[in-house]
Amino acid sequence: MPRPKRGYRTKDGTSVPGVTTIISRFKDSGALLWWACEQGKAIERGEISGLYDKRDKAGEAGTLAHAMVEAFIRGSEPPQTDGIEPEMLAAAEMGFQNFLEWEQNTGIKIIHQEVELVSESHRFGGTLDAIGEDRQGRRCLVDWKTSKGVYADYLIQLAAYGKLWEEKHQDEPITGGFHLCRFSKENADFSHHYWSELDDAWEQFLLFRRAYDLDKLLKRRVG
Repeated sequence: MPRPKRGYRTKDGTSVPGVTTIISRFKDSGALLWWACEQGKAIERGEISGLYDKRDKAGEAGTLAHAMVEAFIRGSEPPQTDGIEPEMLAAAEMGFQNFLEWEQNTGIKIIHQEVELVSESHRFGGTLDAIGEDRQGRRCLVDWKTSKGVYADYLIQLAAYGKLWEEKHQDEPITGGFHLCRFSKENADFSHHYWSELDDAWEQFLLFRRAYDLDKLLKRRVG
């Protein structure tokens, strides 16, 4: 989820970084370099004119399917599809139908969506996509992604979101695990990944959180 406009703040008004901001500071740059290289090739071929231009409208099918899911959960109107190419719309609708089938098969009921939280103890914030409840009545964390694959930093993000929830809702711990629902960018293909616990990913996030502060301190020393 996007960072709130006012940012994340502790009870005393102190601004703190978000989960994705912390993780991004130490993220593997390999995927970014590959993307930049591919964009450069597209510029040379005349397919786009700038680095951040989109090369293919079909690449938005996953984003559209993602928006359909969020609207469905909120009970709001589905996203506008006027002017969208038929191929892209068909791919997005197929991705959405695959999500509905997953929801029916798992029996997970979404009970909270877009939950903004701040950790007072670890001083970071985040916005959880969703908290669900499975057939056994266990709380689980559900996250939507539109991406080319599943990456290790997703696990770190999920673990941090889980701790944010449990710090604020100690009587409702995450006992039903972590669900990642992913739509591929180009075709909106749907896939589901599940982890019962992410203790090692939480350990990694704590290291990132400490390193984030040290990084800022070192930059001030050389600035």
